[in-house]
Amino acid sequence: MKLFYHIGKYFILLWLIVQKPESASIYRKQIIAEMDYLGLDSLGIVAIISVFMGAVVTIQTAFNTDHPLLPAYAIGFATRQAIILEFSPTVISLILAGKVGSRIASEIGTMRVTEQIDALEVMGVNAAGYLILPKIIASVIINPALVIISMFLGIFGGYLASAMTGVVPLSNFMYGILFEFSSFDIFYALIKTVVFAVIIASVSGYFGFHTRGGALQVGHASTKAVVFSSIYIILFNLILTQILLA
Repeated sequence: MKLFYHIGKYFILLWLIVQKPESASIYRKQIIAEMDYLGLDSLGIVAIISVFMGAVVTIQTAFNTDHPLLPAYAIGFATRQAIILEFSPTVISLILAGKVGSRIASEIGTMRVTEQIDALEVMGVNAAGYLILPKIIASVIINPALVIISMFLGIFGGYLASAMTGVVPLSNFMYGILFEFSSFDIFYALIKTVVFAVIIASVSGYFGFHTRGGALQVGHASTKAVVFSSIYIILFNLILTQILLA
């Protein structure tokens, strides 16, 4: 029953979030600030992880597909598919759930326990919309850009691994990268990324907004935000994969 209680409160919060804003200009400024705060600050960790994971995927694929009947370009093809279809949209979203989700929950949770949200509500401001909606919109805009960068860097990491280790000739690797490329793969990855962005921002905002107590409870809210965001990302990854690729 507690699960349904939280689901109900979550959808009530979503309804409050999408109410008409008091001032669209303030929301525009907030969205731009949140794009920098939540997205661009994560570019470094996304870049580092993407390059090294692309290299690891290439090397692992090369060592586990060493068969005379398997063409050499299959390594590049497998690397491209793994990065575009699964690694960049899903793994990067899980990383952002930990980095961005905990930040959102702790920020809003601190505002709740210090009664700043209560002050906004007393002034007649839609606190849920003012605090959470810009974060959702900013995540929906910036997360796909981070994922696209991750795709390029992941493939580049595979290219570097191929060049430095010689596990596969560069010509074969590049042929595999381009072999039967479908733009739908990119579309599929970005659809998942947008859904995951909404999950990260809204679920983290929910736990922060309903924090009660003090600093210890803010920490608990941040932990719950990361855990539940990650669970829902994995769940919706399965659902969207079945819907879009079935």
